[in-house]
Amino acid sequence: MWPEGDKTLTLLAEIRDGDPDAVNALINRHREAVRRLVQMRMDQAIASRVDASDVVQDVMFEASRRLNNYIQDPALPFHLWLRQLAKDRMIDMHRRHRAAQRRSVDREQAVNSLVNDDRSAADLAKLLRDAELTPAAATVRREMEQQFLAAVNDLNDADREIIMMRHFEHLTSAEAAQALGMTAAAAGMRYVRALRKLSDQLGGSDSSLSGS
Repeated sequence: MWPEGDKTLTLLAEIRDGDPDAVNALINRHREAVRRLVQMRMDQAIASRVDASDVVQDVMFEASRRLNNYIQDPALPFHLWLRQLAKDRMIDMHRRHRAAQRRSVDREQAVNSLVNDDRSAADLAKLLRDAELTPAAATVRREMEQQFLAAVNDLNDADREIIMMRHFEHLTSAEAAQALGMTAAAAGMRYVRALRKLSDQLGGSDSSLSGS
């Protein structure tokens, strides 16, 4: 989902060297990934009133504004830092739009779409132990996608978050640990537990989704 890191590091180095064109190149390079993240995580009730593209624009503007501070102290890889800006923006947005319903503003938003993600769809097929889902049988795939999303959304916040990070955002185990502020071992244990719960709900086998 996120652009490969080597080019990002090159652009960051060019920004440090004072190249103004590198700023736009860096921001534009990550715009599509942020758009997919926002679409994936935006509450459906809010999505009917707020255009995802406006949220993306706000996130990218904030990233541009804070970029010099990030370059001076890059505590996270750039895509994880940008991801956190996007999540913070969405929490603020949900606070404003849903406060009247007394929902927790810290609750992770339920995933609502695979966003045409073939890799996530392949994970779905493995969990359901049905290889015929990978080729496009559109109606069946939509039904199975809804089953998959419902199972993910039934998980508790911590379990849902690690599943989304690994199988929707396609972060590595190390990246997920960094984003969560956990040790690699702790993040790995959380992932295995969450995967087992999800697989049990779908009648699959957690071993089918093992990997980095």
